[in-house]
Amino acid sequence: MKTIAPLDTEAEAEESDFKPLSAEEAQAWRKSHRAVSVWRVLAMQVLAGVLVVLLAWLVTGKASIAWSAAYGVLAVLIPALLFARGLQRQQFAKSASAAMLGFFVWELLKIVLTVAILAAAPKVVAQLSWLALLAGMVVTMKTYWIALLVQSSVRKTD
Repeated sequence: MKTIAPLDTEAEAEESDFKPLSAEEAQAWRKSHRAVSVWRVLAMQVLAGVLVVLLAWLVTGKASIAWSAAYGVLAVLIPALLFARGLQRQQFAKSASAAMLGFFVWELLKIVLTVAILAAAPKVVAQLSWLALLAGMVVTMKTYWIALLVQSSVRKTD
């Protein structure tokens, strides 16, 4: 009986190509790839949210649609602000496992708060339009991709 030698897996092939960066290479990489400020991303989300609300109001002419869109924007922004504030405090964590636990706790709080805000929507917004609320949420949530793309295209060349 013949045995066939196992083929190199993709992971093994990638491992052989791995080369750690030297301290100088890592420093050069950090200079060319600046960290994205969470507060800048949140500011872009606020701007996108304001634009969605204005667009909803201008297109429909109904204040209830604009309020619904605004509530959707707030359903994303308020938990995101809480999450960002919580993560900012995680930089002082004593260990990596404590930081990771903190990340999960803040993420859980963000999700619970988002669900609570959405559950309260029919009671808070008169003549609620779920479609406008959803549009406000989606545009605001997806804005961070635009922020990341803009940040990655603006490289520090010094």
